[in-house]
Amino acid sequence: MIQNERETRHQRVMDAVGKMMTAARTAPKGKGIDILEILAVEGSDLQTLSDKTREFSVQNGRKFFFRDADNVLKAEAALLIGTRQRKQALDCTYCGFPTCSDKPDATPCAINSVDVGIAIGSACAMAADMRLDTRVMFSVGYAAKALNWLNGCDTIIAILISASSKNPFFDRQFQNTAS
Repeated sequence: MIQNERETRHQRVMDAVGKMMTAARTAPKGKGIDILEILAVEGSDLQTLSDKTREFSVQNGRKFFFRDADNVLKAEAALLIGTRQRKQALDCTYCGFPTCSDKPDATPCAINSVDVGIAIGSACAMAADMRLDTRVMFSVGYAAKALNWLNGCDTIIAILISASSKNPFFDRQFQNTAS
């Protein structure tokens, strides 16, 4: 059998994305409570994610959202990692309030946010072990939140993934601007 790398690349990337999802899931979590949601995005759904990111650029005037929307289209896949909010009853004060019961529901629990960060680090470490190019983007996660793909998650971060000759997520320029 002969396999051309270009013809098998997508499947190999998606196999790697599965391993990244496992790394994120098994990452340590505050109090051992798993409130993460993890989703892989590929194919035409990348266009949907890019369009929503671009839409936010127009709405909020942040040109980097427009640039990031272009990056979504250069990705082979995107991994979304989000957390549902849950007070951890630690009274750690990292959210800015003296106790968990004093924290307003609209204020994210810092421990929940740390859990997302640790999961992102674990997923990116796995990608690095497999020599994939990645870029972590809150802007694309913000768009995913608006699409409600991770139902119930208040904080979502995206990891764009590529296996190309040059990492498309660095040396980025503002080629387009939002109207």
